[in-house]
Amino acid sequence: MKKAAIIGVGHVGSTLAYTLITRNIVDELVLFDKKEDQLLAEYNDLFDGQVDRYNHVKLVKPNLEELADTDVIIFSAGDISIFENNSDRLAELHLTKEIVKEWAPIIKASGFKGILINITNPCDVITQRLQELTGIPSERVFGTGTTLDSARMKHAVSEHFNVHPSSVEGYVMGEHGETQFVAWSSVRIGGIPITDMLSQEELESLEVTARAGGWNIIRGKGYTSFGIANQAALVVEAVLNNNHKVLPVSSYSEKDKFYIGHPAQISAEGIVKDYHIELSDLENEKWNKSIEKIKFMHSSAL
Repeated sequence: MKKAAIIGVGHVGSTLAYTLITRNIVDELVLFDKKEDQLLAEYNDLFDGQVDRYNHVKLVKPNLEELADTDVIIFSAGDISIFENNSDRLAELHLTKEIVKEWAPIIKASGFKGILINITNPCDVITQRLQELTGIPSERVFGTGTTLDSARMKHAVSEHFNVHPSSVEGYVMGEHGETQFVAWSSVRIGGIPITDMLSQEELESLEVTARAGGWNIIRGKGYTSFGIANQAALVVEAVLNNNHKVLPVSSYSEKDKFYIGHPAQISAEGIVKDYHIELSDLENEKWNKSIEKIKFMHSSAL
């Protein structure tokens, strides 16, 4: 039996719940949220959404004792409304760090022995604080990191070349935030490096397009949900199916002693291998800048 729990069922958490159900990734699902009326509504809606489907996921009542035998916890608590007149991740951190301080002791006391996956932003810092405050080994705590940013890069590149996004290989790396960067040296289509096909100016233009994707969605509908739910579901699936998939999650870099988005191999045991790919000199500069930004934000979360 594959059992998952989602902490925080706002736009992202509820979309992820439905995604896990419709893709038949989990057998049991338990949800937690402070807004009790909304939580009950989501339970009922998710139950209704399964009627007459070929598969059925058991929706477990929100009891903290359920965490003891849960395989995966997805932490997605937060409040997107903070971005209504402010795009500063540091302002978001002031809110979400307090939520972590509330939930980390609860998770620790529950006897949870599974994998903890974080979505809550600022993703890298919150992931690190969850690990520090729960005491769960770092290989079993990681965030969605730059999985969504990499998807947006593939979207932009696929439209430019008129190919399927899955035909684009490569990663966005670093902070899930303003200092993220496309590691163009890693991007390939059909095995051909994109740097052989486009000029530096064209690459920079594509990076602007990819980076703007999230903010365009937020401006249009007030939040993002489908893209991140898709990526989070892929990460959860990699754990529950033990498929050793390599994804650009926010995992602990032994080299840098901080959580940051980069490729890592995921199994049922968590992170089993980090991939520190060879970067260009410019990309290394951007990596170091991203590390410094994460360190600064982490110091603000203590």
